[in-house]
Amino acid sequence: MAPSGSELSRSYFEHVVRPAVEARWPRLAYAAARLGSGSDVLGLDDAMSRDHDWGLRLDLLVPAGLVDDVDAHLTESLPESFAGHPTRFATTWDPAVRHRVQVGTARDLAVSRLGLDPTTVLTVADWLSLTGQAVLEVTAGEVFVDRAGELSGIRRRLGWYPDDVWRHVVAVDWARIAQELPFVGRTGQRGDDLGSRVVAARLAGIAMHLGHLLERRWPPYAKWLGTSFTRLPRAGAAAEALQAAVTADGWREREDGLVAALRMLHRTQGAAGLPTVEDPVEPFWDRPYRGVREAAVRVVEESIADPAVRALPRGVGSLEQRSDNVDVLMSRGPVGRGRARP
Repeated sequence: MAPSGSELSRSYFEHVVRPAVEARWPRLAYAAARLGSGSDVLGLDDAMSRDHDWGLRLDLLVPAGLVDDVDAHLTESLPESFAGHPTRFATTWDPAVRHRVQVGTARDLAVSRLGLDPTTVLTVADWLSLTGQAVLEVTAGEVFVDRAGELSGIRRRLGWYPDDVWRHVVAVDWARIAQELPFVGRTGQRGDDLGSRVVAARLAGIAMHLGHLLERRWPPYAKWLGTSFTRLPRAGAAAEALQAAVTADGWREREDGLVAALRMLHRTQGAAGLPTVEDPVEPFWDRPYRGVREAAVRVVEESIADPAVRALPRGVGSLEQRSDNVDVLMSRGPVGRGRARP
């Protein structure tokens, strides 16, 4: 069985990169890890993952004054291949054939992924500008060594939202679901089956996002969201109901699946120590549809103590709750992560 990307990176570090670096700088305070982009960072790579940008990649995080020297030393000293894989290759973002040991500082790596500096005190707006995928690119990958401790410190700071910000984004997901849950039935009853399916699928996506929030897990972007959701210890139990919702042939069955999933997630919410109501779902006026109970949103909002968080608008939330556009979420430019402020 072929090794995973993370296993290959660790072996490359231990047998090639580490000896090369420590022979030249034996007391160097540095860290090595497999971070950044790539399914292997999340431990989700498979045979198909190897068709591009997969291979002998890792991050070597050193003091700022040594970045260029370490990179030059590796350029000169690394072998042509290791374990049957080339050490120098092009990537989709860089056509140059060069080694892919990314040498930099821990701070600069974090800023490059997040769009902000996590070594400073983060404001409420900073936290809401983060996306789960961006944070995972710093916190999810395997750390092989951390002599300096800076990388470990950054990962600890990014472990999860401050408590009141967490409560806010949970309330926002309930508010987002409340905005459209009755539309599953309304569109279906009007004969718009396609519209009903689209709304149900969108709500299932929000429910999966909510499940990650309730378990204090940063959600990945769409490609891995479902895989990650099914692995959640408690919230993942709602996967079967969500599957039923998005595959049902009739709007009533779609609504049933969504309602069942929401009730399971609401129980997960209680288990997480957040406030709940008796039932998060209720009839939608006198129509034959169901909606989210207003109290299910309000009870979480009212548990927020920080006035700055309480003043945030309902149903808007974090950057990834505002938009699912990948270019918006993952761009390092002005509209990307850490740049577009709530």
